[in-house]
Amino acid sequence: MTETIAYFCCVVAFAGFGYKLIQARHTQPLRRMWFLSAFGMCIAGGIMLLTPAMENAVGIEEPIGSLLNLAADLLKIGAMAFAVAFAHSLKLGEEKRIGWHAVLSWIVVAGETALFFLSDSYRVGEHTAAGPGRLGWFVAYNILFLVYGLISLLTFSIVFARFARHADPGPLRTGLWLLVGGGVSALGWTFWDVDDIYILATTGEVDAGEDTLSSILAALSVGLAGAGATLSVWGPALATPFRLIGTYRTYRRIEPLWTAMREAVPGIALDPGPGMPGGVEFALYRRVIEIRDGHLALRPYFDPDVPPAAEAEARKAKIPESRVPATIEAAALAAALVASEAGRRYAPDDVPATYLDEPDIATEAAWLVEVTHAWRRSTVVGRIRDRARETLAA
Repeated sequence: MTETIAYFCCVVAFAGFGYKLIQARHTQPLRRMWFLSAFGMCIAGGIMLLTPAMENAVGIEEPIGSLLNLAADLLKIGAMAFAVAFAHSLKLGEEKRIGWHAVLSWIVVAGETALFFLSDSYRVGEHTAAGPGRLGWFVAYNILFLVYGLISLLTFSIVFARFARHADPGPLRTGLWLLVGGGVSALGWTFWDVDDIYILATTGEVDAGEDTLSSILAALSVGLAGAGATLSVWGPALATPFRLIGTYRTYRRIEPLWTAMREAVPGIALDPGPGMPGGVEFALYRRVIEIRDGHLALRPYFDPDVPPAAEAEARKAKIPESRVPATIEAAALAAALVASEAGRRYAPDDVPATYLDEPDIATEAAWLVEVTHAWRRSTVVGRIRDRARETLAA
């Protein structure tokens, strides 16, 4: 199962990063896109080289078996180098030289290759062992890989986390956080080599392939990075159902307030027929407009003394500042509904409207969600409502 998931993520990564490179060749800096695509392809290639199916295809007899491990590790180093190069190109600019990390990467490649041959490592079934008297070289080979990987992937994750934290909400920010998730998963995958180093130092040999947890982390890294890099390709198609789900959720969340307004002012709601003719977005539009109409119809019943009293109650109750306006609005509506039921008017029918000044539907719907929440759950609103009932009863 793990191998199947790893293969699937690798195929997706190859296809996704390749398509991204082709798609972005006219709209994005080509060098930067090569860095990103090379990162995905190298890490996917490193995973595939160590899967049992690949080993069965090429064989594990020496020197093929040990060279397969070296090639996989060099591809992983390449992936880390390209990841940092991509991060630096975003941070410093397309034409800036990568600098110290490029030099470090080549030094690590040369050092890993030299240590590999000095260790005289070889395959023994499912394990790799160092040659006689060469264990120290093989341990150094694995430690160098671990240290370089941690430095590179930590740099990559920090850079993209900074970009994501300051990006505006939307596909770009989501894609950046997915890339951060891929970097963090790769960091965990690399750090898991600590276990291999300990086993190698104590037993003299280590598993040649990836263990289950390592494969899962590697596959997750490829999947998240591929998803983040190709979000512009599949994001719009996925955004539609999520938008509709969010719209329906908003529609249901403001339903309690709409029901109360409809009971007080039945004329605001026209029978739309069964289901949602026009779709959920049109249904939400109708519901927002009907609440607005109810608010307008209740204008004469709004007690001008309620808003300052509700504000004082809200601050006394230490309600967060961001929720105070919605609490005041909900309290004023609750008192107005009580006054409407009792027939108590505080102003003439033609009192000027003070409702929101033509906001867009999404903004007003979000506001009504906050008001509905306060109207249903706030103890401040409950006290204002009870006080209005006692006053009108007296």
